[in-house]
Amino acid sequence: MGRKTGAKKRPLEVDVKYRNPLVAKFINRVMLDGKKSKAQTIVYGAFDIIEQKIKEEPPLEIFKKALKNVQPKLEIKARRIGGATYQIPVEVRPDRSIALGMRWLVGYARERKGKAMEEKLADEIMQAQKGEGASVKK
Repeated sequence: MGRKTGAKKRPLEVDVKYRNPLVAKFINRVMLDGKKSKAQTIVYGAFDIIEQKIKEEPPLEIFKKALKNVQPKLEIKARRIGGATYQIPVEVRPDRSIALGMRWLVGYARERKGKAMEEKLADEIMQAQKGEGASVKK
């Protein structure tokens, strides 16, 4: 493939329960070894736990708020100029920002010990929604 044309973006499918493409993307991020039904069980279970603990807002809104808090605005890229390598801050594209935020949420939830994945994911989302926790980069 030539340099002029990039890969075409495929349309995102929506998830079964919330009819939201963002949740479908998150389910795909949680999925391991192609076990999508297990990933759906984990994500929907985490949303149910969030709904039980925080009754004021729907879990989808809490998830969106948490994802917004976790998303990076800038990242550092290495630029080689005349033999020297400089670290240059660059704005993150919106789709990459969402992907990184989801990756961090799932990664930090997996690092937690001692609970079921649904509980760990729910705790991580609730902490990120408040603007605290390991996955919120400051």
